Formats: sequence, C-alpha cells, structure tokens
Amino acid sequence: MKSRKYFSLILSLITVSCATVGQHQRKVTVTGDSSAKVQIENNSTPNGVSQKKYKRKLAILRFSNETNYGRALLSSADYDRIGKQTSDMLASRLIESNEFLVFERTDLEKLKLERSTSKEKSELIGVDTVIAGSLTEFGRAIDGQSGFLSNTKKQTAHAKVEIRLIDIGTGQAFFSTKGVGEASTESGEVAGFGSRSEYDSTLNDRAIGAAISDMISSMVNKLRERPWRTDILDVQGPTVFISGGKSQGLSEGDVLWIVKPGKQIKSAQSGFTISLPPKQVAQVKIISLFGDNETNEGAVSEVMGIPSERIDIKTMHVVEGKK
Repeated sequence: MKSRKYFSLILSLITVSCATVGQHQRKVTVTGDSSAKVQIENNSTPNGVSQKKYKRKLAILRFSNETNYGRALLSSADYDRIGKQTSDMLASRLIESNEFLVFERTDLEKLKLERSTSKEKSELIGVDTVIAGSLTEFGRAIDGQSGFLSNTKKQTAHAKVEIRLIDIGTGQAFFSTKGVGEASTESGEVAGFGSRSEYDSTLNDRAIGAAISDMISSMVNKLRERPWRTDILDVQGPTVFISGGKSQGLSEGDVLWIVKPGKQIKSAQSGFTISLPPKQVAQVKIISLFGDNETNEGAVSEVMGIPSERIDIKTMHVVEGKK
C-alpha cells in the first residue's frame, strides 16, 4: 500500500513538472526584431497618393566593436568580425527598404583593386550621407531553475547599436540615434526527458538584428526630411529632360518648378555656407517617362508659358509643384 502511495506521489510530481517545463521547451524570443519594410512607414499622403521621394545616396563605414565582449578570448580578427557583421546587417536592411541607393565603402580598397582589373573605367559615384557607428553594448547571460525532477535553462543576448549621419559636403554629424535589441531561448527537461540547450551562437545575430531594427525607423525618417529635387539633363527648345522617374514617384501630368539656386554666402557667425532663397524660373509638365530602373530613369517635360530667364542646365534644378 505504501509503495503505491509513493508511486502515485512521484507520478503526480512528474505530471506537474511536465506541465511547467513544457511551456519552456525550445522557446525562442526576440525583442524588437522586425524587418526594415515593416518598420519604415509607407511614403504616401493620407489620401493614398504616392509622394515624390529623393533616393538619397548612402555609404556605410565599417562599424567598430566598442564592447568588452570576447576581447580576452577572441582573436583580433574574430573580435572585429562582430563590428563588420553589424555594418553588413544595416546595409542589408537599407537595401531591402528600397528607399536609398547604397554604395559600397566598407571594403573600398578591395573594390578599387577589382575596378583596376575591369575593362569598364568609370569614376566612383559620390554619396550624400555617410553612416558611421559602433556596437556599444553586447553581452550574454544564462539563467536556470532546478526542481525535484526538472530543470530549465534560459540564454539571453543583449546588444546596443549607435549610429550617426554625416553630411559628406560639410563633415557635420547632423543626427545620431541608438537601438537596443534582445534575444533569448529557453529549454527544459523532466526526469531526463526534454530538450537540452547547448550554447546558441545565433542569439548574437538575432540581438544585433533586433537592435538595428529598433533604430532604423528614426534614421530613415530623418533622411526623408530632405526635400525632393532633381536635375535637368538637357534642354531642347520647349522640351526639358529631367532625372528621375517612376521609382521616385513621378508620373505623367505632374507639374514641377524649375528653380535657380540663390547666391551662396559664407556666414561669419556659423562658418557654414548659406544659400539665399531660390528663384522660380518656369513650370514644366511631365508628358512621358523613360528608363527601366532607378539608375537610368528620366522624364520628358514641356515648359508651360514663357520662362522668366534662359534655362541653364548647369545652375538650375527641379522641385515639386502643383498639379
């Protein structure tokens, strides 16, 4: 009789333990991990009309690893790999967003060497903004609980990424932001049955990816603040060819302004060059589009009315107007 009671008690303990640990077996949690396409808001007006968007040209410098994680255990190459991984992840997210033209600068020397052996000789395209940054926090933690016949184990990785945007023309860092991410995995076993969790190196990647996703939305919104404008490619009588097409939100029937930039004067107070307000020279209406991708798209437009002065393609550009 006693042996039956002991057996029933043990069976009850096993059943309760299974119910508790079962919730933790191979459970993976990522905080803040979402794709750039989800984080970046749709670039449209409230009535659903697509806005014109200037695809800012970006370059990402190699990120540095400023944390102490692995400094004593890893080689210099492996230690720097975490910084490289962070910049590569950010570049991938920006390319996936389809909001920018991202140019390779992290491995510039390798790129120059490859170009020297290529038959196609062309100059590197300049960028508007350079992104610099670093991994400033990174760590791992392991927690666990042990019961009569069960135990659980939780691994957690935490990361913080900080970036700054630098205007390539002035060298001014005009924006900075940071993102924090965390990833964890849990496992458990009962009376020798269940899952055993070994060291999960993928948590590092997930935590860094979550940190990038946490800050990319505010960075993109800051880059979007630049007003849309484009260049005049050529003028043939009343016909004006401009750069940009469907990928920048242009469509047939759009009315744009040709403007002449104001005089540039260096401020003694700030040390920066300040442009006086531009002058509107003429309106143009888009009649057709050409090109098949964001690097070769253009629009054919016609001048509306009589321009206030001769259109000089070297000094003027095009901005948004009204339909």
